[in-house]
Amino acid sequence: MKNTNTKNVTLKNVIREYVSPDKKTFRAVNDISLEIHSGEFVTLLGPSGCGKTTTLRMIAGFENPTSGDVFIGDENVTAVTPDNRDTAMVFQSYALFPHYDVFNNISFGLRLRKLKEDEINKRTKEIMELVGLKGLGERLPNQLSGGQQQRVALARALVVEPGVLLFDEPLSNLDAKLRVSMRNEIKRIQRRLGITSIYVTHDQSEAMALSDRVIVMNKGVIEQIGTPNEIYSHPASVFVADFIGRSNFIECKVRSVGEGVTTVDMYGKTLEIQDTAWQNRTAGQTVTVMARPESVRLADQGVFKTHINSSIFMGAMQEYICDTDGMQIIVEDYDYAQHKAYSEGEDVYVAFKENTLHII
Repeated sequence: MKNTNTKNVTLKNVIREYVSPDKKTFRAVNDISLEIHSGEFVTLLGPSGCGKTTTLRMIAGFENPTSGDVFIGDENVTAVTPDNRDTAMVFQSYALFPHYDVFNNISFGLRLRKLKEDEINKRTKEIMELVGLKGLGERLPNQLSGGQQQRVALARALVVEPGVLLFDEPLSNLDAKLRVSMRNEIKRIQRRLGITSIYVTHDQSEAMALSDRVIVMNKGVIEQIGTPNEIYSHPASVFVADFIGRSNFIECKVRSVGEGVTTVDMYGKTLEIQDTAWQNRTAGQTVTVMARPESVRLADQGVFKTHINSSIFMGAMQEYICDTDGMQIIVEDYDYAQHKAYSEGEDVYVAFKENTLHII
């Protein structure tokens, strides 16, 4: 049941400005350009106020760019109204019609398109089965759980077979366990239909689990675009590294630069770090080295000495918060049962797993 109508989305130099009550101009989206490929699942990720929802609303047509162009497929839709764009939106609030049952909520868009009754019935039943709502067609929204209401909202968007499917933080009203379950369902359905999907969230775990690519936004600009692995392992800025997961940041001096490798001085020890941006480094330069907590280990010998301020058993791991000359180091040890565990108050050494350091 592939969606053969799926389309790419292109934004060219899009700016969205607002004027505040005191007549000051605020730029919510600041000259962004991007291309989302047909059939791709892309997430706009970032903190509140970063411009991700405004970007989504401009793609949907609910907001007009101050300048720049929005394309869906080969069509410039910048001046096209939302109802005439080949998109469908899954809203955070579900936006179901309370007086319509499940079947009529889902089929509403097909009736607007004046399809024949047998076609409406066929497509609505197919999509209800796909999203796990079979047998619930006569229930009203207030007779459904939050997860079931979210499935109705998803089915209503999918049934019209849009070229692009848009999600505006659709899982934020669900409890944690249900969010994971619905996240997996959305991914399964999107993969099966092959529909271009653009998803807005501030939840990094959702973005990492769902996306082919993640677009990290901050203060109206795009900080980085990449696969979840690229974003996590090779963040382009301190903001991205800090926003995606947890990070340790260590200031180091560059000693020398070679092809694909930068050698740094870290607390008097020389470390070679694989570095794709080695051509941008110079000897004597101060750089920020990122180490994810799971890539750090504590040992009786290592790169530099540290003091354990806390040692906490977290079930799947032992978490350490350490201090080195006022710099905090977070360590997540998932192999604590296989080697020595350390206690609060101990002085130990910090070491790093091979090829896990990254220069920002």
